[in-house]
Amino acid sequence: MVAAISYSASATSAWTLLGVSGIAYVAGFSTLWLVAGVVLGCVVAWWWVAPRMMAYSRQHNIVTLTEFLAHRSSGAARQRIVLFATLIVLVSFVFYISSQFQGAGNSFSSTFGLDSDSSILIGGGIIMLYTLLGGFWVVSLTDTLQGLMMALAALLLPLAAWLAVGGWSGFLDGLTQVYAPEQLSLTGGNLALATLGFIVGNLAIGIGTFGQPHLLVRFMALRDERALRQARWIATGWYALVFSGMCFVGLAGRILLPETAVAENIFFELIALLFSPLVSGILLAAVLSAIMSTADSMLLVAASSLSIDLGLSRRFPSKQLLVSRGAIVAICLLSVWVALVLPASIFERVLFAWIAIGSAFGPLVFVRLAGIEVSASGVLASMATGFTLAVGLYLAPDAPGQIFERLLPFSAALAVLWLSRVRGAQPGPSQATSRPSALT
Repeated sequence: MVAAISYSASATSAWTLLGVSGIAYVAGFSTLWLVAGVVLGCVVAWWWVAPRMMAYSRQHNIVTLTEFLAHRSSGAARQRIVLFATLIVLVSFVFYISSQFQGAGNSFSSTFGLDSDSSILIGGGIIMLYTLLGGFWVVSLTDTLQGLMMALAALLLPLAAWLAVGGWSGFLDGLTQVYAPEQLSLTGGNLALATLGFIVGNLAIGIGTFGQPHLLVRFMALRDERALRQARWIATGWYALVFSGMCFVGLAGRILLPETAVAENIFFELIALLFSPLVSGILLAAVLSAIMSTADSMLLVAASSLSIDLGLSRRFPSKQLLVSRGAIVAICLLSVWVALVLPASIFERVLFAWIAIGSAFGPLVFVRLAGIEVSASGVLASMATGFTLAVGLYLAPDAPGQIFERLLPFSAALAVLWLSRVRGAQPGPSQATSRPSALT
């Protein structure tokens, strides 16, 4: 259970409780495609990727995703892959972690009346402190508790909102009063080819799952097949509950509070409207849990990239713990700076980081676990293609749309790998079997 809940809590974050509810508040029914895409990504990750990643990491003694990406490469080629992968992890995670600090800022600001900058500094300091005091196992346990808190919020708040709007009849009637007809459509009011692009674009958000280092490391740490079988059902159920619950919160929130200054604060506003201060405090803790469970996992992965993958701990063998903690502090400070000086919505920041890192690493994860060998130059070219396309589409003032922004970088990186495959190579033992052997 620890693996499943900690995975789910780390995969979701402030963007789930605040971002998804905010998107549903604004966009309406079409947000359901986003929910479906995320849940589908979880299913593929746990049923296809997890057993193969667990076996592969055991066989080759791999503990980080960067090691997995550079595996079967050597010399200068390996160094280039490790260096570029580490750079991608650091850049993407700084933006992702900064969104968590921004979520903490929204939480403290909404609850205690603090200004946003002070709230970001306080939240960043708390997360940095307890990450420094713990480690991977401690973080996994705290993520499990925080994940349960998030699931509780995903049950209580939607139920209270459902009762407040008058049940299903009041909910359906209320939607027609606050949403335009196109917002009540699953296609978002698009027609023909645009509808297909809209749907595929929202579903494609799930493919980012396959390249996330802080999630894949959970597969590497699975104990055995029994733990895998149990975890996949728990994780999938958790995903379905939390994401659908937050979608409902956004829709019901539009009925109960048709006007709000910031859509991503609808979670807080509904808590204040529907619950006593005591229960409100518990649900606020769920938001902070969502923030911390993702930020601490990413901080550990980013720190391991600096200390292990770049070899800093080997250069200072007597100061390995100090090096790791220094890396955590540095990444925290940089993330706080981004949150303070580069304004953006939580959803926008997370989506960029999610797509960038998923497009850079996800295609290689699929190809390698499928037993297809790729040249070292192809690995590097694929990572560069996925990452630079994701960055370019994010920065473009008139990006071509969701289907291109979310699917094109991943697809282009996958095509590069296919063209760079080593023909005639035989899959290794770990790829030749679809299920790992039981491990103790």
